[in-house]
Amino acid sequence: MSSKRILVVDDSPTDRHHLSEMLVRKGYNVITAESAEDGIAKAKTDKPDLIVMDVVMPGVNGFQATRTLTGDDATKHIPIILCTSKNQDTDRVWGMRQGAKDYVTKPVNESELIGKVAALA
Repeated sequence: MSSKRILVVDDSPTDRHHLSEMLVRKGYNVITAESAEDGIAKAKTDKPDLIVMDVVMPGVNGFQATRTLTGDDATKHIPIILCTSKNQDTDRVWGMRQGAKDYVTKPVNESELIGKVAALA
């Protein structure tokens, strides 16, 4: 089992719980954040091995948070997987340009997410 720490950033309590459950079942330690701002702060203090980031959130969105984290020397080494309902090719390209390492769409396929997490964490 892995002891890697994954930060799940999502404003939806249901999605946070669902993603956390998937990751915990595979042996990951999960930290959660309810907003992009909280996620940025926790990334700096908790130093997770990987971040799963929602895009559509009030205030700072996941694209902006990804750009902030990948541009900061303290957090730029942490891989980010965007996890969102935005499934257009342009969204995927834009997310990768912000510094994300991968992209999954909701509803999340558990084996796809776990495979991507395992490859990056």
